[in-house]
Amino acid sequence: MTVHTKLLDGSQRALMAGYLESLALVERLHRLLLDVVKDEFERLGLLEINPVQALLLFNIGDNEVTAGELKTRGYYQGSNVSYNLKKLVDLGYMHHQRSEIDRRSVRVRLTEKGRGVRVVLNDLFSRHTEGFEKRGIIDAAGMEDINQSLKRMERYWTDQIRYIY
Repeated sequence: MTVHTKLLDGSQRALMAGYLESLALVERLHRLLLDVVKDEFERLGLLEINPVQALLLFNIGDNEVTAGELKTRGYYQGSNVSYNLKKLVDLGYMHHQRSEIDRRSVRVRLTEKGRGVRVVLNDLFSRHTEGFEKRGIIDAAGMEDINQSLKRMERYWTDQIRYIY
């Protein structure tokens, strides 16, 4: 496979450097978030689920969804969703029920135990937002700017998948 490189002008080089830095930051932030959740759970003695599973519970919230909807709604990005759902059901964090219409489809929702994990994460994230504010790290407007930029990148990448390949 041949890698083609394109000569970039000054502004394109700057954009490329910023883009690559952003990609690295997003990756590091995701891994760091998983470590933060892991540390919080270890501190509280919640050791039977991992951070990915905890975030899945948090993101599902009060919704009832199928495994397929977890990906399409953006609740879960992993390739092993079936494994994590089965484990969360087996451990009592989620209920599951086969669809009456399509027996292949399973709907899941949180149990009381699963909602407890959601509360733990909500409290953790609330402490983080208080810390951001108290330390002057970022305010609501700055967070909105970041989110809008990330959403534009997300739309661009989604379009690349849908229309180019």
